[in-house]
Amino acid sequence: MKPFQFTYLLVFSFFMAFGQSYEEKIDSLIKDAIVQQAFPGATILVKKNGKDLFHKTYGYFTYDSLLPVSTNTLYDLASVTKIAAGLPVVMKLVQDGKLTLDDPFSNYWHPWKRKKDKKAITLREILAHQAGLEPYIVFLSKVRKKNGNLKKRLVRNQPSKRFAKQAYNNRYIKTGFYKKMYRTINRSPVSKEKTYRYSGLFFLLLPELVQQLTGVDFETYLNQEIYEPLEITNLVFNPSLKQSNLSIIPTESDSIFRNDVTVGWVHDENAALLGGVSGNAGLFGTAEDLAKLMEFYRNLGKYKGRQIIDKEIVRSFIKIQYPENHNRRGLGFDKPLIGNDTLSIFEAYPSPHVSKESFGHAGFTGTFVWADPKEQLVYIFLSNRVYPSRTHRKIYDLKIREKVQDVFYNLPKIQKQ
Repeated sequence: MKPFQFTYLLVFSFFMAFGQSYEEKIDSLIKDAIVQQAFPGATILVKKNGKDLFHKTYGYFTYDSLLPVSTNTLYDLASVTKIAAGLPVVMKLVQDGKLTLDDPFSNYWHPWKRKKDKKAITLREILAHQAGLEPYIVFLSKVRKKNGNLKKRLVRNQPSKRFAKQAYNNRYIKTGFYKKMYRTINRSPVSKEKTYRYSGLFFLLLPELVQQLTGVDFETYLNQEIYEPLEITNLVFNPSLKQSNLSIIPTESDSIFRNDVTVGWVHDENAALLGGVSGNAGLFGTAEDLAKLMEFYRNLGKYKGRQIIDKEIVRSFIKIQYPENHNRRGLGFDKPLIGNDTLSIFEAYPSPHVSKESFGHAGFTGTFVWADPKEQLVYIFLSNRVYPSRTHRKIYDLKIREKVQDVFYNLPKIQKQ
């Protein structure tokens, strides 16, 4: 491995106020994580009172790369897509009266009307992961043979009218395969126990639902109704199809589907089989634009004086929904563990010092975003921990994201502001 390298951007000289030791502590934590191969590269951005407090990049694109991470590097956000793309669209649909939280979701997704175990489930239950839906369905198994080869009737190397959805450079999915995915979700079992059970299935259905409710495709609706008002330009799906000069960090050296180092194409196979666009995964982005979105949430739907989403809607989404069932989740948003402030840094999620009002989400690829309205803090941690393999779990063992976040809750200057 080459000598440790980092670049940084401090938008204003805050460290002059609280001393160099805190910056050194963060540098030490990240340097150690890279040495232990928790991830090859990372970006950290922290805002306080809406102003950049800390914005720094670390490491390289891969462990043997000469390309350093920069502040304009895009990361595959994985499940952060849920709150960065899926959830704001749901909020807008609720605001416009096209969706309601407490009526049966089958009123909008009609195939569920014929399913006894799904017809009464509400959107509130779904978003709070209280509905009992299956956590995940491995749709990749539907397009692979037992020997690992791809089924030619479902995946081709060249595009055509019948194979128009692009999942990778030379992977084109049968145009109607998404319908098979929807049917499988519709038929999937539901747990009879109403307890916390994380599931991303709704967010796979969301693009089709948006098309049905608005007549506009999901990506266009998201850009027009959310990203354009927020002046967000670097949260994108399928960046490899958008621009050729983007700085995109690799995710994984994939040997089960793409047989290549995945760069600029969604890592999550389910999203890939949908053509790279879903409410569950598929979004790529920079720390800067993610911070802008989290500030929008922290300010209860307001941006530059304009109320884009009604503040009471945002307030209801970031609130814990079923604490009596020991379910910590908000609507779509993750929340601190119940009793988090009594736990050690090794037991807590996230930092034990975050407020109960705080919220955010993590992503499988090594991403993490969090906003704390009480402390007026926004914390963005982006990494490519799945490089070269998704089996790498040092980021969890080291609790690196929580430890770095914790530093900003232990700064006397911050606590007094």
